[in-house]
Amino acid sequence: MMSRERKKAGGLHEKLQILRSITQSHALSDTSIIMDASEYIKELTQKIVRLNQEMACEQQDAPKQQNSFPTDVTVETLGHGGFLVNVFSDKSCPGLLVSVLEAFDELGLNVLEATASCADTFRLEAAGGENQAGNVDEHVVKQAVLQAVRNSSEGGSEREE
Repeated sequence: MMSRERKKAGGLHEKLQILRSITQSHALSDTSIIMDASEYIKELTQKIVRLNQEMACEQQDAPKQQNSFPTDVTVETLGHGGFLVNVFSDKSCPGLLVSVLEAFDELGLNVLEATASCADTFRLEAAGGENQAGNVDEHVVKQAVLQAVRNSSEGGSEREE
């Protein structure tokens, strides 16, 4: 009977080590490994919810974006609440850079460094410092930039730089 219990305990220990590896936990006790796994599952669930919301927003925005020019926006979170934002558009229009920078300002993001090109195409790479509001995530920044681009492209012919 003892060997059956040892096999069972060994199998459980092996499964806990696999769980520890998958969740990248540094915990040593079984209880801590399970707690870390629980947190990992919560994080994955939040990511799924955020991605589903992002997809829903993009599907809602799809008809609106057909009227404007194609724009690619990527947002990465940097340490301490900062962001790295890349914007590329096939076309540029008067006031586009100003609109994007105003969107950053409205979100409370400080632009620490930026590189922009507004000739025939529009390119912007901006690194922002910690946001003052503290409740801004990648999705919010991306949506604000896309809205700034849409607003600028819709009213761009009326604006002057």
